[in-house]
Amino acid sequence: MSIIIPANSAAGGGGYQVANSLRFDDGSSSYLRWNSSPSGNRQKFTFSVWLKRSSLTTSMIASCSYSSSDEGYLFFDSNDKLTWQTSASGMGDLKTNKVFRDLSAWYHIVLSVDTTQSTSTNRIKLYINGEQYTWDGNTTQPNQNTQIYWNVGGTYYPYIGRRSDGNYFDGYMAEIVQINNAQLAADSFGEFDEDSEIWKPLESVADLTFGDTGYYLNFQDSSALGNDVSGENHDFTSYNLAAIDQSTDTCTNNFATLNPLCTGSLITLSEGNLKALGNSGSDSSTTTATIGITEGKFYWEVKVGSTGSGYPYFGIYEDFDSLVQGNLQGQANGTRVMTVYAVGGGTTLFKPGTNLTITAPATNNIIMFAVDKDNDKFYMGVNGTWYNSGNPTSGATGTGSLADLDANGTVMFGSHNYNNSFIELNFGSPPYAISSGNTDGNDRGNFEYAVPSGYLSLCTANLSESG
Repeated sequence: MSIIIPANSAAGGGGYQVANSLRFDDGSSSYLRWNSSPSGNRQKFTFSVWLKRSSLTTSMIASCSYSSSDEGYLFFDSNDKLTWQTSASGMGDLKTNKVFRDLSAWYHIVLSVDTTQSTSTNRIKLYINGEQYTWDGNTTQPNQNTQIYWNVGGTYYPYIGRRSDGNYFDGYMAEIVQINNAQLAADSFGEFDEDSEIWKPLESVADLTFGDTGYYLNFQDSSALGNDVSGENHDFTSYNLAAIDQSTDTCTNNFATLNPLCTGSLITLSEGNLKALGNSGSDSSTTTATIGITEGKFYWEVKVGSTGSGYPYFGIYEDFDSLVQGNLQGQANGTRVMTVYAVGGGTTLFKPGTNLTITAPATNNIIMFAVDKDNDKFYMGVNGTWYNSGNPTSGATGTGSLADLDANGTVMFGSHNYNNSFIELNFGSPPYAISSGNTDGNDRGNFEYAVPSGYLSLCTANLSESG
């Protein structure tokens, strides 16, 4: 069970399941561009997207640039407010009062435009997770009948995930849809689940009339990430994106990542918050996952990066405050940290009680984690072999007992990094290439090594089904 319940994230089960998202990394300048000159209705259109942010910074969702001085764009500003702006007067300058700072949540955003409306507040409507949102009263709707800089191509063309000046998006996007010639409400794209009351996507989106500049990007073709499946053949070209950026972390199954809101200033997160890099000096910081475990059995993997002169410590802990305020290495023999592994710094697996002497993994080795919260056991291994002759499936010879930690009933993954050491996390949606392709018993996740029987990847669909 999660201790951080990501808001507005459908938890799998019945109904339409979104298979894939696309992972954007602003540090890699990744984006999509429609390399054509669209010419569509600039007064009436609808843009819909599901997204999960990875950082709190100015972040571009989509834009359309006719020239360096003529463009419209939808983005999160430096205060994390959702904003619509254009480079010309009379086309609208709107932002929300609400801020969007939950980096574990999926949001559904619908920008619905009809500048022919006589009532100004009806010209650009905004829907967030199924509910119409009122723009800040200090912002400005476009003039009636304005031809907005959208559905138009020139020097720069339409973008997903950037603006012409190079501002990029950092996070995940799924189910990107544009409708030409119609101002649609959110219920054309989603509905509230009658049991959970969570807003979820509709499969019937594929049946909409997209129009002459419409498109539907579902990211199910890893060899053509910008493939338009609307039937209009308005394909986008991908830049600085690869097949590995096709993710199974979606609005209907939200996977754990590292949490930027619980990360020290000396660690840099990237790759959709699945890579943690320590600073170049000897000072260090810690980071933790977005989902903790109070019951059930869960499995994940960690790929060890180039360690340089430093090395990461990572493992299981029960108290986030102790992790943030202290040093994992210094706490390794205490009761607040179950087990922390030092890569490159020695051959010891630390834990309360008796430590274990093990063979230190090399760069690019895969460290396996199996947490059995139901029986308070923990297992750890490397490259397919469990330490201490452990067997997570049978329950024999665990690496350690979680009972030594159980102050509040919750355990979580944590990492402590410095001096250019880094790790890459795979909770089921990996940021690195997988050669084997193993799934859990619910056919979820993508792992290098076989998932022990009865163990699941750490995602909301599995959390829901395991109670």
